[in-house]
Amino acid sequence: MQRRILASLEGSRYQTRSLAEACLLLLLSPGAPAVHCGPVPHHWDRGRNHLVINLHPDPCPRASQLGQAMVAEASPRVDTFRPGFDVSLPLLPEAHPLRGGFPGQLRQHSPHPRAALLALAEDGGRWHTASFHSTTCPWDGRCEQDLGPKQTHRGEKLPNATFCLIPGHHAEASRFLQALQAGCIPVLLSPSWELPFSEVIDWTKAAIVADERLPLQVLAALQEMDPARVLALRQQTQFLWDAYFSSVDKVIHTTLEIIQDRILGASAHPSLLWNSPPGALLALSTFSRSPQDFPFYHLQQSSRPEGRFSALIWVGTPGQPPLKLIQAVAGSQHCAQIMVLWSRERPLPFRWPETAVPLTVMDGPRKLSHRFLPFGTITTDAILSLDAHSSLSTSEVDFAFVVWKNFPERMVGFLTWNHFWDEAQGGWGYTAEMANEFSMVLTAAAFYHRYYHTLFTHSLPRALRTLADEAPACADVLMNFLVAAVTKLPPIKVPYGKQHQEAAPLAPGVPGSEPQPQSPDHDCINQLAAEFGHMPLVSSRLRLDPVLFKDPVSVQRKKYRSLEKKP
Repeated sequence: MQRRILASLEGSRYQTRSLAEACLLLLLSPGAPAVHCGPVPHHWDRGRNHLVINLHPDPCPRASQLGQAMVAEASPRVDTFRPGFDVSLPLLPEAHPLRGGFPGQLRQHSPHPRAALLALAEDGGRWHTASFHSTTCPWDGRCEQDLGPKQTHRGEKLPNATFCLIPGHHAEASRFLQALQAGCIPVLLSPSWELPFSEVIDWTKAAIVADERLPLQVLAALQEMDPARVLALRQQTQFLWDAYFSSVDKVIHTTLEIIQDRILGASAHPSLLWNSPPGALLALSTFSRSPQDFPFYHLQQSSRPEGRFSALIWVGTPGQPPLKLIQAVAGSQHCAQIMVLWSRERPLPFRWPETAVPLTVMDGPRKLSHRFLPFGTITTDAILSLDAHSSLSTSEVDFAFVVWKNFPERMVGFLTWNHFWDEAQGGWGYTAEMANEFSMVLTAAAFYHRYYHTLFTHSLPRALRTLADEAPACADVLMNFLVAAVTKLPPIKVPYGKQHQEAAPLAPGVPGSEPQPQSPDHDCINQLAAEFGHMPLVSSRLRLDPVLFKDPVSVQRKKYRSLEKKP
């Protein structure tokens, strides 16, 4: 487990190799309970600015013996936990995955209308299932037994129960995480241990704490609970499991994010970002504290994204400057500015077309990942990412932007790829062949929220950004992985004019070389899947077209007429 913790920190945004730069020093406890935790490091300084991570309950001396060190402990006892100073961790099984992790097991959000299932924690790590119909069940033994399996052992899949009753004594703390993964609402009977990450997670939205001395009243309350509240509680268990508990990586990063929020003070995450998808690990407070600035919370905030976009044209392949593309984009009524990122060794041209919107040309670095830097000059919510070889009409740009405004958390694009599982190779692959099904859109012509530039630069491990620079075809795949991992949704495809459907995107070449058609890099997608710990891409067959698109009606009735022009 210690090795997995170190691996989760390696290359992350929290790590620095310089003691002079670090404001927090980590001390890992032994992997099993022990009387002595070993000598403290020479820079201990009575524990000041140290975080001691205890993966097991009470493996080290009590917090009072650790000086001024903070303690992140698995299932700490309520009577020894120091709120606002220590951090409560979940009790992780030894086989807990490093990254990715297993998804939540909830498959049916609504319980059976005639019976609500209980899962009762028993001795020996077993779960006992029962369906209740009377107010005396299950404590007096007169429960109607569920026809399904009556017991499951620790580590096996939990039954599809609505409520999981967990005794409050400390030995049962491990059951909490099992219930959370199963989408079984934890009902904690007078727990003696602090709930994990209680400083930031509002557990009233996902769990129920009840008095173990009032079992009949508890059962009656569960029976009478409104179905809408049951659904909300079960959905929240799945969000919390996926966001903070499904892997060692997420548990450790959540711990450090809590400490960082304490340091930031007024700039810390508000509670909404911690307790709403996609969670605080993916909603960086360094970007904004206002939920409406992120692409995920517009429905909750009853807001809409800004009505204009910034075009970012990356020029990295040999050829003429994209003058025609600049004019087409500048003709859009929604365009606020155009930025040209010149990433070629050839000197910048002296003349550029006159446009009705500001045109900025930057002599950028040669690395492909730098096109995804969070440029301070981009102030609009939407970015239209383009390559110099892209060919778009003004109508195509206008319609794609209208679509994006309705789905600001997603990528909206024209050219698509699709991933698949290659049985022969035993790995993932992807194809650029035109087909109905797709899971990626190319950043050579795509709209997305500017926040993804911040997330790409400050959240992804350095190794992944380096991979995108070394394998140019991988940059598109990486950006699609990132957005899909955040949203759990596929991108959206919009129609692309026939006059340039056959033009394949080109990979960046070295100066003086001819552009070559970009070919899928199967090593790239497998490396990304391994780093993410799972395959986040989601396939779709949806394409959004304008009203009356290709319908046999008068062209005067169509708003985006040029989309149907023939070459």
